[in-house]
Amino acid sequence: MRVVVADDAVLIREGLIRLLEEFGCQVVAAVGDGAGLVQAVVEHRPDVSVVDVRMPPGFTDEGLRAAVEARRKVPGTPIMILSQYVEVSYADDLLADARGAVGYLLKDRVVDVDDFMGGLRAVASGGTVFDPQVVAQLMIRRRRDDPLAQLTPREREVLGLMAEGKSNPAIGRQLVISDGAVEKHIRNIFAKLGLYSEDSDHHRRVLAVLAYLRS
Repeated sequence: MRVVVADDAVLIREGLIRLLEEFGCQVVAAVGDGAGLVQAVVEHRPDVSVVDVRMPPGFTDEGLRAAVEARRKVPGTPIMILSQYVEVSYADDLLADARGAVGYLLKDRVVDVDDFMGGLRAVASGGTVFDPQVVAQLMIRRRRDDPLAQLTPREREVLGLMAEGKSNPAIGRQLVISDGAVEKHIRNIFAKLGLYSEDSDHHRRVLAVLAYLRS
C-alpha cells in the first residue's frame, strides 16, 4: 500500500512513517502542509493519504481543505483524516461526491494499531471509517428532510456501526444479535434508502454510510 503522510508535527509524522513501514506500506511522500499534500497526491497517486486537520499557516482546517482540493484534482483519491480535533466544516465536502474512500479518526482515541491499519486499508479500498465522536458532530447538522426517517432504531444502530467501519460479525457481537439478523437489517437499510442490487454490496454499503453521515 502506497501512502502519503501529511502532518506538520515532525515526531508524529516520523512515527507514522515507521509504523506504516512496519506494516509493509511504502510511504511515497511525507509533508508538513496542505500545499505539499496536494502536490504529493497529484504526483504520486497514492493508495491512501493520512492527513492532519490543523497545519500551517493558520493551524485551523488547512489539512481538510487540502484534502478536498486533492480529491478535486485526483477524483476519489482515498483520504484518512487523523487529528486531535473534530472539524466538520469541510468534512461534508469530502463526503459530497459519494465516492467513499474517506475516513476520520481521532488521534487520542486510536488505541489499537491493528484497528487503525484495518481502517486505513478499508479507506484505501473505497470504504468509509469514522470515529463515533466525528459521526456525532456530523449528525448535529441534520437536515429537516431526513433520508433515514424510515429506518427503525435498530437499523440506525446498525448503520451507525457500519459508519465506524465495523464488519457484519463485529456489529453482531456489539449488538448481541446473530450474523443473519445483521444481514437482514442491512438488506432493509439498502431497500429503504433505495440502494438496489444492481450495485455491488460494497458500493451500497458505502452509499448507505454516506447517506447516514450527510443526513
